[in-house]
Amino acid sequence: MTDQPKEIIANPTQEALESLSHFGDAVQVDDRTNYEGLVVDRDSLVDVALAVRDELGYDYLASATAVDYYDYGDYLEMVYHCYRSGGGDPLVLKARTPRDVSTIPSVVSIWPGADFQEREAYDLMGIHFPGHPNLKRILLWEGFEGHPLRKDWLEAYYEEEHKPFSSRWPGGDVWRSEEHNPFGRNVKYPEGFTLDQVHDVSEEDHYEGLNLDVDIQGGIHTDRLVVNLGPHHPSTHGVFRMVATLNGETVETLEPVMGYLHRNHEQIGERNAWAMNMPFTDRLDYISSMGNNHGYALAVEQLMAKNNVKGFSQPTERAELLRVLMVELTRFLNHVWAVGFLLNDLGAFFTPALYAIWERELILDFFEATAGSRMMCNYMRFGGVYKDIPERIQAQAAYENDIIRNFETMSFLRELIFERLPRFVDEFDRLLTQNEIIISRTQGVGILPPEMAIAYSAAGPILRASGVPYDVRRAQPYSLYPELDFDIPVGKNGDVYDRYLVRMEEARQSVRILQQIYPRLQETAGMSVFGLDSYSPRIPDGGESYGRVENPKGELGYYIVGRPGKEFDQNPWRYHVRSPSFINLTAMEEMSKGHKVADLVVILGSIDIVLGEVDR
Repeated sequence: MTDQPKEIIANPTQEALESLSHFGDAVQVDDRTNYEGLVVDRDSLVDVALAVRDELGYDYLASATAVDYYDYGDYLEMVYHCYRSGGGDPLVLKARTPRDVSTIPSVVSIWPGADFQEREAYDLMGIHFPGHPNLKRILLWEGFEGHPLRKDWLEAYYEEEHKPFSSRWPGGDVWRSEEHNPFGRNVKYPEGFTLDQVHDVSEEDHYEGLNLDVDIQGGIHTDRLVVNLGPHHPSTHGVFRMVATLNGETVETLEPVMGYLHRNHEQIGERNAWAMNMPFTDRLDYISSMGNNHGYALAVEQLMAKNNVKGFSQPTERAELLRVLMVELTRFLNHVWAVGFLLNDLGAFFTPALYAIWERELILDFFEATAGSRMMCNYMRFGGVYKDIPERIQAQAAYENDIIRNFETMSFLRELIFERLPRFVDEFDRLLTQNEIIISRTQGVGILPPEMAIAYSAAGPILRASGVPYDVRRAQPYSLYPELDFDIPVGKNGDVYDRYLVRMEEARQSVRILQQIYPRLQETAGMSVFGLDSYSPRIPDGGESYGRVENPKGELGYYIVGRPGKEFDQNPWRYHVRSPSFINLTAMEEMSKGHKVADLVVILGSIDIVLGEVDR
């Protein structure tokens, strides 16, 4: 264990501009109101990115986001948030391309972690990335018409651009758009399309380039075999699929295939008003609802502060305490749940998971009493939280013999934080850590070296198990974390066993944080927890912000753009989610090569994905 080293640069943009002066006009400061970073000529992007990584030390690409400035500059823009793995603020690079012929050079050769993120931008925005090793759709099927995150794309049931819709509010003339559309038009087809033209190439695309020298449609006559794990296999943690090339039982290549659960979360977010998106964040990683809320709240609060929004104030101490209380309880329950299901993937059918369920249920009892929901909490608000914790945790009987919950809340929390959770994690450790089956199945499996973990933009326990002490709570501190005493657990070998150990120790560190929070909750009783006066804020001058938190699965980031003008100030112009489950899968192939088929399920379980966050 070690504390996160700090390397803070007062003004990363200015430092980089001076260091990159030899690129001349190809690198310029983004001078738009409430924006930051450097705008790089796309023809120079690869050279600038290489200099940024090797000369300036920004070796960690956290997020790559595409933005459509349709009718507002009329170009597409890629935004890269680059960090030093030693900590500090980001250097933001931006490259632009015309909308009609949209090409930006790939940076996968510089930061391999851009792989899936560039494919996502290609899929949803239609940006081509020359030099990308495997450019094809990633979330939508290959026959999908258009790129749904472009501002001029309209869906089958398109009604209006922004909520609140004028057809429903405030006039009160309510109707459903489906009532005015025949059911058969639910899907939009290319012009002139008929069903006899259907030829699904999706499977061929996944197998192309595997060098099998066989006709896939005609059968495989070779010692090398292509095997599909998922999307219906229960150990793929949802509707997820792995296409593996095997030599005997040894994995030679592997490609993650996703998108079966894609619901265009981001376009919904751009239709919604700012406050409407909070409950939608719950549906990303549905195990970590509170942390999802926190990241989005921070992103919008940054933008509101830049715009000096009337009525907005930074969260009070008690509101911050409640936020940290909720997210650290979430981290604990996520990690013990993740360990339980990892053991399930190892073959210990549900017993370890059931051990974890009881403590998790107690935490969810507290969430329910405070937020009104056990999993989809919708608890954070801009500048504060929905409400304070109740005096008592109560429930009414649904059936005649029900045992009724009726506890004084602070007493309940005291027992939970100081007795039950520490005792449970110690017991879990004693039962599992030295188990010979766990050791034999996890040690030396799925190794991800530290330099590769950084290059592939791995985050959370995956990154730290590889020996990289990078935790957003230390690397770029937020909320109350600078005031709290906790360690950053790291591994030595970067294998499945180290990921297990890191999660167990992080659960202990969460308890340590909670024990520091508890007395401060008593001291701040009665303090306001509310921030913004108005329920639905307006952000008049727009701009950009990137709110990031250390969620249980890794860095969760929200990149949001506000467009100035009264008709746009209630809604995000761009709403993008940097989800750790999605990006952590980028290194799945590297972790799997040379291992056996039975190891694939274990390696995937050690990444701890949730498909709601992968596909969005």
